[in-house]
Amino acid sequence: MRMGRIVVVGAGRSGLGAAEHLARAGRDVVVTESRPKPDAHTVARLAELSVLGVWGSHPLTLLDGCDEVVLSPGVPPSLPFAQEAAARGIPVIGELELAHRALRARKDGSIVLAVTGTNGKSTTTDLTAHLLKTAELPAVACGNLGTPLITAMEGAKPATVYVVECSSYQLETVREFHAEAAAALNLTPDHLARHGTLEAYRAVKARIFERQVPDDLRLTPLADPGFEALATGEGRSARFGWTCPPGPGAWCDEHGTLWLVDEWGEHPLVNRSQLLIPGDHNVENALAAAVLAGHGGADLDAIRAGLRTYPGLAHRIVLCGERGGVKAYNDSKGTNIDATLTAIRALPGPLVLLLGGQDKGSSYAPLAHALEGKLRHLVFLGEAIPQLERDLGDLPHTTLQPFDEAVAAALALGRDGDQVLLSPACASFDQFRDFEQRGERFEALVRDWAGR
Repeated sequence: MRMGRIVVVGAGRSGLGAAEHLARAGRDVVVTESRPKPDAHTVARLAELSVLGVWGSHPLTLLDGCDEVVLSPGVPPSLPFAQEAAARGIPVIGELELAHRALRARKDGSIVLAVTGTNGKSTTTDLTAHLLKTAELPAVACGNLGTPLITAMEGAKPATVYVVECSSYQLETVREFHAEAAAALNLTPDHLARHGTLEAYRAVKARIFERQVPDDLRLTPLADPGFEALATGEGRSARFGWTCPPGPGAWCDEHGTLWLVDEWGEHPLVNRSQLLIPGDHNVENALAAAVLAGHGGADLDAIRAGLRTYPGLAHRIVLCGERGGVKAYNDSKGTNIDATLTAIRALPGPLVLLLGGQDKGSSYAPLAHALEGKLRHLVFLGEAIPQLERDLGDLPHTTLQPFDEAVAAALALGRDGDQVLLSPACASFDQFRDFEQRGERFEALVRDWAGR
């Protein structure tokens, strides 16, 4: 029987990964993208795969003879094209669901450890994979972190542990997705323009648990019982946080010792002072990662060694240079107020804080309270200067629009014992391609400064 076409909506990493997988499986694939003009790389990649690209709109005629629609994470299920597909009885899924289906069809002993939450999920995903690799287990960090699961599967060994960061956008379109262990780290207001309410946002996040079976593990924070109350599925409950959980899980005691709790008892791991990643939030990330890695097969010694050696993700509160007792930290990934608040809380101060870039429309006033007792000086830069002056202008500050000049001023302001922190609370698009390029430029400037 002749199979119909599959329409992939969106030509980003996930969309192109899905198209490549389907084309190599012999399916008739069309990629449709709202952008009117694709980049040369995308055109060349689709041509190599003999995949048709439709640009600038999503014609409903593509649904004629269509077997399935695969949405990229950035494409909401409310898109009229997706709604029409559903009305015609055409299944609408996402790349995560497509990848999961293909992975389970292999029956090669691979498992999935899934991570969601508003903050910390990238670090927890990457750290979990690091712990598993320290235990010499085949593991890969993928998903919303950067490499789609559908791409990470290509060429992977049998019995691989896939540690998958799952965004709320990806979880909207799952059907049979199943994780042997799944964690929901936390929840703060985010993406409400898409999900509508905080309750709806939580419900989407909780879908990470819904297909679990009794041998699986469901990990939720002690500080937020909402996930545990809402979770469906049959996974065994585990908790993490700052008090000893009532059952399996992990916690940090008042002396800073991290503990793993399992059916055999309580096991000391490391002291938080031994972690290379700073802040209470990273202690929580480390606790969650230890539980997940243990369920994935890592032994205690490997977990301890991995926690001591994990350097952190690029552009996330990374120490990138020191001179004269002044340390410089790159948190270019701090593109919103919550992320910058986290970075401020993670460092002891005094701080010389670089703020600014492309404004996102939120008030910067909440930063003032977090900076009390920690602030040496603020440096405002980029397009957001007027808003920063309005919200934080009463605090000691210097204003320099160009990025390089602002960084030079911040480094010059630091004194012995200070931390110079780039955590802009803004997007990077006024002066850079993305936050990675901004962070790389900061680190280059710091290297020049530190080497003098």
